[in-house]
Amino acid sequence: MTNGRKLIQIFIGHLSGLFLILASASSGAEALYSWIQYVPDGMEARVITNEGTCPVVLADGQKLQMSQRSNPGEQYPIFVCALLLQKVTGQIEIEGKILPLAKSLPQRILIIGDTGCRLKVDRFQACNDPVEWPFRTGAAFVANLKPDLILHVGDFHYRETPCPEGNTGCAGSPYGDSWAVWEADFFAPLGHLLTAAPWVFVRGNHEECERGGRGWARILDPYAWSSDTGCIGPGEPYLVDLGGIKLAVVDVSTADEEKANTEQAARFKSEYASVAKSASGSPVWIAQHRPIWALEETKPQFLGDNKTLALAARSGLSDNIQTILSGHHHVLEVITYDENYPVQTLSGNGGDTLATGVPETSDGFVINGVKVKKGIAKSGVFGYSLLERADKAPTSPWVFSGFDYQGNLLLKCTLKNRDAICGQ
Repeated sequence: MTNGRKLIQIFIGHLSGLFLILASASSGAEALYSWIQYVPDGMEARVITNEGTCPVVLADGQKLQMSQRSNPGEQYPIFVCALLLQKVTGQIEIEGKILPLAKSLPQRILIIGDTGCRLKVDRFQACNDPVEWPFRTGAAFVANLKPDLILHVGDFHYRETPCPEGNTGCAGSPYGDSWAVWEADFFAPLGHLLTAAPWVFVRGNHEECERGGRGWARILDPYAWSSDTGCIGPGEPYLVDLGGIKLAVVDVSTADEEKANTEQAARFKSEYASVAKSASGSPVWIAQHRPIWALEETKPQFLGDNKTLALAARSGLSDNIQTILSGHHHVLEVITYDENYPVQTLSGNGGDTLATGVPETSDGFVINGVKVKKGIAKSGVFGYSLLERADKAPTSPWVFSGFDYQGNLLLKCTLKNRDAICGQ
């Protein structure tokens, strides 16, 4: 592309932005959904609207104009707007709706994962049945827990193929990489949970480019959307300051599971080293969709390791990386190891078809050469997890607890360095 064409495109872009500001100032845009999420530069407000203008945000008493992040395209008749919340300290308001900002020392972190309704090939979940797919009722329940932060560990988009004719359990469901699916699988069921607290979104394998990746790129990706590609590959990791802990969000959505991909492993090893160094010695939790060494029902002897991530982790996990928060396997799980590796937690029981029969204890299991010191799991139960400080100090231990969607405790572990002391 010539410099002249680039200048013309830049001029047109600025002019379009000016028209958007003028139009929204005169008419306003109705937000279908609004929320706050973390991005590499801090917190960002986002809005989904079906109008061609972006709304104005009231932040700290000032009116700030949102800008257009993505425009409508095939199967996506929506606009997504964004505003980086730099130097905003109080609450923000979008069209009369109050959205809370993150706390400098969050006390309660809600974790959910693998929340969509599965429609694929020979596995068709009853999306219309709140018992078979309880994410909507579950989201309503956990919204009342008043979390300070919400972490989704990936896999939002599950409706990939059409519901079979005559199947009343999923009749009328949309499918494919489309806004209709993203709305049905995630945004519509969320209700008040969407605005209950700021979010950290982790990309899952169902958000790969050949699956729900175009929707991820338009709506939730922490990096800029590109109309040229529609979907972007794995993003760079970034840090979220939790006060005494740094949360590193790592995109392992495409990590080869069945065989060790040396090229990918080298990249993940480098990313693990980078976030550990960037945390300046602070303890680090890694939020990544795929676990490294874990258990699931579909593998021989329940072994569910990721060969590529295991290769990266063998010499790539600095001592200050203490815990890995994942989903992917549809089970609630906490595992520690004989070797000096981080605690692995799984919160993949948010809504999709559940794993069943995973052993409740896995002490002594050997997963791809790594021996389990203590392993506890609850399978066949939909639910969520909480991370809570034992007290209000920045150096306080954290307690990881798993619950079903009625609030019944399933397991409870105190995290300390690279160990987990579990009770129920």
